[in-house]
Amino acid sequence: MDHNNILGTVLAGGKSQRFGEDKSQVKLAGKLLIDHMLTEIIDEFKELLIVSNNKISFHNSEKISIIEDFEKGLGPLGGVLSAMKWIKENQKDYKWIATFPVDTPFFKRQILKDFIQNINFNESDLFFIKSNNTRHNIFGLWSINLLDKLEKDLNNGERKVELWANNTGVKIINMEFSNNDPFFNINTKEDLKKAEQILKND
Repeated sequence: MDHNNILGTVLAGGKSQRFGEDKSQVKLAGKLLIDHMLTEIIDEFKELLIVSNNKISFHNSEKISIIEDFEKGLGPLGGVLSAMKWIKENQKDYKWIATFPVDTPFFKRQILKDFIQNINFNESDLFFIKSNNTRHNIFGLWSINLLDKLEKDLNNGERKVELWANNTGVKIINMEFSNNDPFFNINTKEDLKKAEQILKND
């Protein structure tokens, strides 16, 4: 699969309610959380899109564009649809969107490579990663063929990624990790302290 067909998309539009402030702008080991993710994925894509409803800082690059959700309050599915609409409105030729959160600082580019390598693109329009028995609904690959269905379902009140994906038909790619969980995500200040400890022990 040609990566040039895929738009890398970082979903940074969440409210970070449990954290108490915009997680993307919190520093871990002197580096913004969003930059931990951007550093790992930026070389894998021709372009990256950040979907954020706040004015945020990040390691700037000519490869990166930033947009707001086309409509606020729709959750991650709204962020995915916003990215799909951006592709359409800007007449880009991407066929897929690869989505990433901002709060998973231990994710590595090799996982992305392995994920894509294990996909048979004819099997589904939607793929998620599952690791060590946990499904990661924000680490996904979404065909832009899903745009109309996603927009219709959001208009009908759908908000839960897992439910929507199950109803749409999602193919799960299983991966196993024996050491630290690369999908450890930071939801609270306590999680941030844990992440700092993990980095110290590495």
